[in-house]
Amino acid sequence: MLKFVIIMSYSSASWARMLKVPEDRASEVAHLMEYFHGSLEAIYWEVETGSAFVIANLPDSVSAAAVITAATRTGAFTDVRVHEVLTQAQLREVVALAQSSDKVYCPPGRAATKRDV
Repeated sequence: MLKFVIIMSYSSASWARMLKVPEDRASEVAHLMEYFHGSLEAIYWEVETGSAFVIANLPDSVSAAAVITAATRTGAFTDVRVHEVLTQAQLREVVALAQSSDKVYCPPGRAATKRDV
C-alpha cells in the first residue's frame, strides 16, 4: 500500500456550506478511500489557509488519481495536489538502489568533473 498526502484548498462556497451544515467530512473521505481499496489515515487542517491535508493509503497512483477526480468533480476545491511520500525505510531502499547503478550509469560530463577534482 502506498502512502499519499493530498492537499486540498476549499472554495469560499464550500466554507459557507461547511459552516451551514458541519457534517463529519472525514467519514465520507474514509468511505471514498475504502471504495478504491485504500484507507484514510488522518485529515489535518492548516490554520493559515484552511487547506485540508489528507493522509491516505492507496494501492497505486491510478487509485490516487481516481480519488482526486471523484472529489474534485464537486467543484468544492480551488486547488488539489497529490504527493506520494516514502517512509525512512523506503528512502534507504531508494538510496541503496541508486548506489547500485554506479557501474551502469555514467552521467554526462563526468570526465570533466573528474579532471577538475
